[in-house]
Amino acid sequence: MSNKIKLITISACVIMFNACAQNPSSQNKTEKLNNMSNEKYEVNKTDEEWRKQLTSEQYEVLREKGTERPYTGKYYLNTEKGVYKCAACGNELFTSDMKFESHCGWPSFDKEIAGGKIKTVTDTSHGMIRTEIMCARCGSHLGHIFDDGPTETGMRYCVNSVSLSFEGDTIKIVKPRQE
Repeated sequence: MSNKIKLITISACVIMFNACAQNPSSQNKTEKLNNMSNEKYEVNKTDEEWRKQLTSEQYEVLREKGTERPYTGKYYLNTEKGVYKCAACGNELFTSDMKFESHCGWPSFDKEIAGGKIKTVTDTSHGMIRTEIMCARCGSHLGHIFDDGPTETGMRYCVNSVSLSFEGDTIKIVKPRQE
């Protein structure tokens, strides 16, 4: 294989892995945090309150707009039935019926729960133009949305597992009383 082909192949792999990923510089993180604090959300907390509530990884992703490594999130391969919520405020975002396997390394959903649960903004970081998805209740960064989904919606909500909590369906089996 020629060096030129190797270089093209490596470049393509890097671009694919970074399609959803974003790890802004400290300066960009501060700017984004400042912009987020100007927004009015139902749940408003100080930076100190968020740091106390969230793990360091959750804080980096949810509040500083970072990204977890692909194929490492605890919900990436989750197939249980239930509801996915914002890890910061508990806002119900997706159901398991909306989840599909996209092979991108992060949990993917084809739509959100109705009712304006997610806010979108244009993200021009890393030399790309993408649509960022944020929790409409608290402004936390969830991931990005793309129009390349395989379902009838054509959408792929690419979400960091660390941005989510999961509440599984519980089925209670009630046995009839023996008389």
